[in-house]
Amino acid sequence: MTNDPRKYQRLRESMVKNQIEARGITDPDVLRAMGTVPRHLFVSEALMDQAYADNPLPIGEQQTISQPYIVAHMTQSLALSKDDRVLEIGTGSGYQAAILSEIVFRVYTIETIRTLHMQARKLFDELKYTNIVTRYADGTNGWADESPFDAIIITAGAPGIPEPLVDQLAMGGRMILPVGDRLTQDMVKLYRDEDGIHQSKLGGCRFVKLVGEYGWSGD
Repeated sequence: MTNDPRKYQRLRESMVKNQIEARGITDPDVLRAMGTVPRHLFVSEALMDQAYADNPLPIGEQQTISQPYIVAHMTQSLALSKDDRVLEIGTGSGYQAAILSEIVFRVYTIETIRTLHMQARKLFDELKYTNIVTRYADGTNGWADESPFDAIIITAGAPGIPEPLVDQLAMGGRMILPVGDRLTQDMVKLYRDEDGIHQSKLGGCRFVKLVGEYGWSGD
């Protein structure tokens, strides 16, 4: 496949129509973001022709870029608005953060693998995503200095819900994350109001493991 941007635009349009809208994603901001962000730039050159396919792809370091529908589903589930400040745990390729940045005021994203952190930061700069703030650290501890957050998204499977992240959720805030064992998880959504924290399950999923103090060990 050539680097003709019109071809990638057509692939994005097809992805949005056939993979995302067809499965019930209706939020216009999510659909616009998914149709705007150049997903092919968030994978290796060798995988660019597969970037808009209906599946995850490897990005190195035993990590993946999530299936487009999963990105859209998690994003829509956060019920975002343009003034929100969002924390992402697990920058990975940077694609999810880029989608969020098209919708909200500011995105804070933490990555525990240095090479991925550096690659994503470089790409954000090249694509002029000026509202994304990056950090190389253990994401399971969150980012207390910038809390509270209107929304938190964890893009790796956790054995449980990291307590520091719950503590950093604003009143009215939403969190979404995969919770389960190392192979399969349930997508869990949390909501904070005056009565406390409320949980609901949004279906099964499969993510790479969340590594950190409040996640899995790195072995």
